[in-house]
Amino acid sequence: MNTEELRKIWENEEKKARINGWDFSYIEGRFSSGDDKLPWDMTDVINRYRRSTDRLLDIDTGGGEFLLSLGHPYSLTSATEGYPPNVELCRKKLGGLGIDFRAMTDYSAMPFPDASFDIVTDRHGSYDISEIFRVLRPGGVFITQQVGQDNDRELVEKLLREVPCPYPGHDLKKLERELKNSGFSLLESDEIHRRISFYDTGALVWFARIIEWEFIGFSVEKCFEQLLAAEKEIQQTGSVNGRIHRFYAAARKP
Repeated sequence: MNTEELRKIWENEEKKARINGWDFSYIEGRFSSGDDKLPWDMTDVINRYRRSTDRLLDIDTGGGEFLLSLGHPYSLTSATEGYPPNVELCRKKLGGLGIDFRAMTDYSAMPFPDASFDIVTDRHGSYDISEIFRVLRPGGVFITQQVGQDNDRELVEKLLREVPCPYPGHDLKKLERELKNSGFSLLESDEIHRRISFYDTGALVWFARIIEWEFIGFSVEKCFEQLLAAEKEIQQTGSVNGRIHRFYAAARKP
């Protein structure tokens, strides 16, 4: 396949780079994210502390996919999301189920009264730790899984030059320090790096366009030579690889 044929294929992938909620099924089988190889399972972690009578809040719920998988009673469930396409999706999907959904972009002023929740979950979302403390009831639990500072950096550096890290200093030590300084008692935590692999360059193009806050300024036109190098690497070794960076913690309010 010549370079112009590759360009057309990759430009087509670039045009298709849209997502509803947090659904990567479009590139299923074309990449391996490493998220399925974490040494902890967020559902299991949450279920160690969740009771069916708890009032639960999920922050930055995406399209609500993970939240709904918990099977928590809808009448006791609240959720927030700030990404505009997902906001409309959640209003229809979650609101239609009776879940209390709120559009939210200001994490320092959450739209809930003090001591509203028994458990607050946050999977890859932002947060203001003092606001989490405020909206939790005494004895309430905050559980979060975060994307760390090293996430996808090798892939970003393959395609772009001198792109700033979007999460500088964001790691488990920082999270544990924030929790302790805010008055939480740490219950459990862990941190890991795992391989992420792409088996065709088109899938990498689609991914880089979706994760625009990491691959800042990426386009097929701008990065065409780097994409050709990635294609060569895939042809020679079977994949182009990077690392994901994940960490989590569960902590209790006194």
